[in-house]
Formats: sequence, structure tokens, C-alpha cells
Amino acid sequence: MISALNQLVSTVEEHLTAELDVSGLARTLGTTEYHLRRMFSSLAGMPLSEYVRRRRMTVAAADVVRGTDDLLGIAVRFGYGSTEAFGRAFRAVHGAGPGDVRRDGGPLRTQPQLRFRLTVEGSTPMDTRIADRPAFRLVGHAARVPLIHHGVNPHIQRHITALPKEEPARLKALSDTEPAGLLAVSDDLDPDRTEGSELTYLHGVAVTGNTPVPDDLDVIEVPPGRWAVFRSTGPFPQVLQSTWAATATEWFPANPWRLRPGPEIVAVLDRAEDFSTATCELWLPVEPA
Repeated sequence: MISALNQLVSTVEEHLTAELDVSGLARTLGTTEYHLRRMFSSLAGMPLSEYVRRRRMTVAAADVVRGTDDLLGIAVRFGYGSTEAFGRAFRAVHGAGPGDVRRDGGPLRTQPQLRFRLTVEGSTPMDTRIADRPAFRLVGHAARVPLIHHGVNPHIQRHITALPKEEPARLKALSDTEPAGLLAVSDDLDPDRTEGSELTYLHGVAVTGNTPVPDDLDVIEVPPGRWAVFRSTGPFPQVLQSTWAATATEWFPANPWRLRPGPEIVAVLDRAEDFSTATCELWLPVEPA
């Protein structure tokens, strides 16, 4: 995976002024665009699309400062149809428009070219199992919410607290298959996992295909497939978020599996009354690499 990510970075550099065919590159590297984008965003700390934009604007800034080409020519060369569109992208990275930077020589915010390196980690074993599951359904209460990488998501919190007090018991009574218990489900996520992008969050349970579902509940159909299940115990949600990060930095590079499209599921197996600590299972859909 490290080699594939470095090849991706090299390809980005070769296509700074052209469209990047991530899907074709992923096939060449023997993986999928979905997995490549997920691993990049997890390890780089930014979506691939954001890294490409920062690198383009870093290189474009040199042309702007040199002043040998007009701004429209620079904009077109870097794939923008107008100086206005180019100016918005330029300002988002550098904090100033290209005209101001040409006049003043700055400010400039450089995005260095990334290099991924393997480090020796994994001194703490990860409690993981592979589950081969038939098709099932996730049922409960769904809402569209923005993605937040760190800390408690207030939009999800509001969604859950707005439910009637008796609703958790009703949902638990429906649960009849793994993942067991009340579930936090994230589905239809942006491939780059861009912070602020929308996802479907469902607060509910897993049921078999022939379980009757009340009409007032939302349903996500889950096809058969394999899942990597990671168990974590500790402060919530910090230990859960660190477990997800460790899947990218430690588990996937060391195991012959890759992510496939599908919902990400958190099963809360046990928790403190105030939810300050919890034992959770993180279910990620996987396929052989």
C-alpha cells in the first residue's frame, strides 16, 4: 500500500495541469479507487482532491510571481475556465488573490510533495476478526449530517437526543443478527472523506431479511460480504477514532484485505452511564486485496 500511495503522489505531480485518472491508476496498481482514496485521506490527513488542489496552486504560484504569463493563461493551463474560478482556488490555498500575490510577491502557502514511509509500529495487538455475513438490513432513524473527523458530532447528537426515550428499547427488541445491539451507521460517505461533506447517519439495529420492520423506520439494505471487525475499549469517542486511524496505519498495510464500498458500523457493546467510556466494535466492509 505504501508503494501504491507513493506512485499516486508521483502521478499527481505528472498531471498537475491535466485531469487525474485515479480509477485507471488504481487498476494499474492492483487495487480500487475507493480503497486508494480512503487510505490516502486517512494517512495524509486530507482528501486526495484537497492535496491535488494545494499542489496545483503551489506550482501555479510560481508562474503568478514570475509574471511572464497573463493570469488567464495560467488559469487555463491549470484546468480553470476563467480567472475568477482560478482566483477562488488560489485564494483558498494562499489567503490572497493571484493579482495581489503578483504585485506583492506573497503571501504564499506551500504544499510540499508528500512521501509515504513505512514505520515500525503495532506494538499493541489489534483485537480483530473477519466476519463473513449474509445479506441483512439496518433499520432505525436516518438523517443526513456533515462529516466531522474529531470529537463528538453535534449533528448526530441532536439527531439521537430528539428520539423518544422509549425508542432505544423498541429498536433493541428488533435486533436479531450481527452486528448486535444499538448501532451507529455511517453510509453514503464521500470517497475522499472530506470534512464537512454529507453522509447518511442511521441510529438503529441489524435485522435479517425476513424480519418485519415497522413502517416508521428507515432501512439500509446490506448485501452479503466480508467485514473486518475491530474491538476497542476506553474513552469515547477518542479510542474509537484512534482505532479507525490504526486500521489505516497498521492493519490494512499488514493484512491482505482492502476496503470495499458499504456502510461503516459501530456497535456499542457496553458503556458507562454518561458514555464517557465504552466498549465498541467497528465493522468495516472488506474484500481480499
